[in-house]
Amino acid sequence: MSLDIGLIWNVAVDWMANGLWDLSWWQLLLYTLFTTHITIAAVTIFLHRSQAHRSLDLGPIPSHFFRFWLWLGTGMVTKEWVAIHRKHHAKCETEDDPHSPQTRGLGKVMREGAELYRVEARNQETLKKYGHGTPDDWMERNIYRHSVLGPSLMLILNVALFGVIGLTIWAVQMVWIPFWAAGVVNGVGHFWGYRNYEASDASTNLVPWGIIIGGEELHNNHHTYPTSAKFSVKPYEFDIGWAYISVMQKLGWAKVKKTPPRLRSGAVKPVADELTLEAIIANRYEVMARYARGVRAAVQQELEGLKARKAQQADVSLLKSAQRWLHRDAEKVPANAAGQLAQARAAHPVIDQMLVMREELRQLWLNTTLSREQLTGQLQAWCQRAEASGIAALKDFSIRLRAVHA
Repeated sequence: MSLDIGLIWNVAVDWMANGLWDLSWWQLLLYTLFTTHITIAAVTIFLHRSQAHRSLDLGPIPSHFFRFWLWLGTGMVTKEWVAIHRKHHAKCETEDDPHSPQTRGLGKVMREGAELYRVEARNQETLKKYGHGTPDDWMERNIYRHSVLGPSLMLILNVALFGVIGLTIWAVQMVWIPFWAAGVVNGVGHFWGYRNYEASDASTNLVPWGIIIGGEELHNNHHTYPTSAKFSVKPYEFDIGWAYISVMQKLGWAKVKKTPPRLRSGAVKPVADELTLEAIIANRYEVMARYARGVRAAVQQELEGLKARKAQQADVSLLKSAQRWLHRDAEKVPANAAGQLAQARAAHPVIDQMLVMREELRQLWLNTTLSREQLTGQLQAWCQRAEASGIAALKDFSIRLRAVHA
């Protein structure tokens, strides 16, 4: 009897130490990274791009797999996630935004992002208004809506396969989305990073290589073109979520509905016409990004002129400090930087004129009271003034603008 107890004890100790698979430390690490990456892929492809924004349709195989995996690995309910995210876009950077660091503070979103999600998930008005079109079949109503059951099964599976270390693996799996999605993307992705486009919110791209968070690193691109299935827009940017979607599309498992618009150029027209206007409005973010490059070129010329004249360092520093805000919409310039910007514009008429004309150009798509013919006339007048301005960057931009088409 004592031998049997000893044997059972030894087996139990061995199982707690190694589990059924008895993997090495690096194999356990690979398993953890592999499973958490599947979770990231499920969130960005299924919940975000397919369900929330309808930028692609998924076939039954990937769709049901992602639903099952998200239930198992996160316990998140599709309708809740989709509703909260849609509300985030609808109310972005306002007090009604469920998780904006601009209104709630970066620290709070980073530390309590998951709790902010849970609070909003209990808001039935949010679910009713923004949760439409999500799965409502038998599996969703009877299985997947039970957010505790899935993670509990994942815990049992991990402990059975890996022993006590399975508890740690499970903990990592459970905090992966709250940290990366609820914290980093929702928090840092609206606070710090670079911006390709002057979207109406504070969204930023964290890094140009969207691998760890499945492409969600390219958050400014996404907020600029929210219905696009592809998040990368520049040649140096990489969206691994889009790579997976491309493979699934070749397999017939996915159908992409929309990607970022492309601003095409052809022969330069003698004058801008309605088709030019249509292309500019459809691609306004890219147009303004190109204009920003022209502003930077003009600033560089002004700085070289200051150096050639051996201007005071204060004048050089003023322009360099203001340079950061020259491409921003007036309402996006912080109050503490507005004074410097005004001084720089007063000291550099070329820069001031470019910013004045930038705002005039922006009014082409902001003005909703004028007809297409009137807006086309304004565009033609704008191009004439730009090309007669004597500012090389402005003239070059206008000529290129007359060549764009949808």
